[in-house]
Amino acid sequence: MQIRKTRSVCPVCLRNLPAQLSRQEDGRVFLQKRCPEHGAFQVLVWQGKLDFEQWSQDAEPLSPGSGLHCPEGCGICREHEVGTCCALLEVTRRCNLRCRYCFANGGSPEEDPSLEEMKAAIREIAGQCGQPLIQFSGGEPTLRDDLPELIRYAREAGCRYVQINTNGIRLAQDPEYARRLAAAGLDIVFLQFDGTQDAIYQELRGMPLLELKKDAIRICGELRIGVTLVPTVVKGVNDQNLGELIQLACSLAPAVRGVHFQPVSYFGRYPQDAATKDRYTLDQLMADIHRQARIPLESFLPSRCDHPLCGFHAKFLIRPDGGLKPLTDVAYAAHTRSGAQDNREYVARSWRRGPLESAGSAGDSRSPAPALALSEEMDFDTFLRRMRNGSLTLSAMAFQDAMNLNVERLHRCSLHAYDQGVIQPFCAKYLSPIHVSSRPL
Repeated sequence: MQIRKTRSVCPVCLRNLPAQLSRQEDGRVFLQKRCPEHGAFQVLVWQGKLDFEQWSQDAEPLSPGSGLHCPEGCGICREHEVGTCCALLEVTRRCNLRCRYCFANGGSPEEDPSLEEMKAAIREIAGQCGQPLIQFSGGEPTLRDDLPELIRYAREAGCRYVQINTNGIRLAQDPEYARRLAAAGLDIVFLQFDGTQDAIYQELRGMPLLELKKDAIRICGELRIGVTLVPTVVKGVNDQNLGELIQLACSLAPAVRGVHFQPVSYFGRYPQDAATKDRYTLDQLMADIHRQARIPLESFLPSRCDHPLCGFHAKFLIRPDGGLKPLTDVAYAAHTRSGAQDNREYVARSWRRGPLESAGSAGDSRSPAPALALSEEMDFDTFLRRMRNGSLTLSAMAFQDAMNLNVERLHRCSLHAYDQGVIQPFCAKYLSPIHVSSRPL
């Protein structure tokens, strides 16, 4: 049954195409499209673990005549519906890993852009995006010795918050470098962290990395840099490790502020078509977390800024027994839309560290925050301390590839990437043709 019409692209030639979302009797939802040259395609976008219409009820369909040229030559045009929450800037193509999955296809030996080129890009981002959260990415951004200077310059140029997207290797092996990043004004480390077993890292990253990543978290905790764990979730590799990962994140608070799940997408280094059985959808992720971590499904809410099919968020207090108490205000979140600025402040509150408390208090970065019991008698200052040092945010971003790209989602993207003077939605920047072995329809 057809649910709604939208637009997409041919996964082979990236030609803009009409598309539709259709639901089968078992509740699964597919995106379907046909290219005049390369034939018809369909891809699973929803497993039916949650009600699709209820989850996506905030999403307005494309208006007639809209999205006809997306994402070719994409920038932030008049059809785009939201501003910039986070602006991503690649500062290097080099990397000290060769991961099986990498959206940026990092690892190139090419020379880094100069410091002045990067400063010019930062000025453009700050000028166009209105005090964004800027994310330095790559490749592996910590391979740049001058990254602290870029962080300091971004703060001076007007970027409200600064984050790095990193595998954590240099942070763990070079604490002095990490201290320089902190002194320059780094707010958040977006740490590649795929699970609690070295076998997972061996499969996805090519080497055992768990203890090294824990060292990176410890060092960031000592420096009061907020850490968000970022697992790439791949079916059959780490999708059964989600509960243990969340449990570990709780044990590492307050250094760890959240877990940001990214179901694997097929672009960059891995531009292969995935069979329906291998596609890992947003609702499957929520169902797996619900089952493994015993978190109520009602805790998960769609973004109030981006398209609801792009991700979810949920906030919790860590209980004395290590469990999670939901804090999400369902009534508020279900009936309001927020802009990029509000979303940026929500992200910052969730992922940055709070003000330094006195030694030995819940804010002491040398040890996890004590899990204070929740009670109606808790005073407001104690509650705020718990929120700063004993809370955990779970969120997700389901990136789009050439098979499942939905222009309706693209129009509400607030995660933007900078490329040679152009600000564009993340999924448009990294879109690449998919190697389709056979036509699905």
